[in-house]
Amino acid sequence: MATTETRTEPLSIGEVAERTGLSVHALRFYEREGLLVGPIQRTAGGRRRYTGTDVDWLLICIKLRESGMPLADLKRFAELVRHGPGNEAERLRLLDAHQRRVEAQIRALEECRSVIAWKVGVYAEHLSRGEAGGLWDPTAGDPTAGDPTT
Repeated sequence: MATTETRTEPLSIGEVAERTGLSVHALRFYEREGLLVGPIQRTAGGRRRYTGTDVDWLLICIKLRESGMPLADLKRFAELVRHGPGNEAERLRLLDAHQRRVEAQIRALEECRSVIAWKVGVYAEHLSRGEAGGLWDPTAGDPTAGDPTT
């Protein structure tokens, strides 16, 4: 996974939004929900200042959420990371359970893709022959007309 370049100067919330694709609102939500692993520094005027490490962590969080990790699990994972060394086995359990869920989703999607590819083939074949006969038509009024598997 690509990480942000090493940068010592802090980043504004707008810069982080641009780098991560999260909205400013979403970044504030992540902070409120305890999804960040470190406290976000603030300027004297109260503006958030992020580090490259904050951005790298957010990019990981984004992928975990995009892959369907429940918010409660992501919160727990962030909490464990914040607590530092000594809880790696629990972190691994969380990630392993999530990986199994993602793999099950992938298998289910592959089954869906297979059915869709089959249906595309059926329709392409019928259209290439210039005939719609044999394609399922539930509006025809005859429940036996056509084959619902086509």
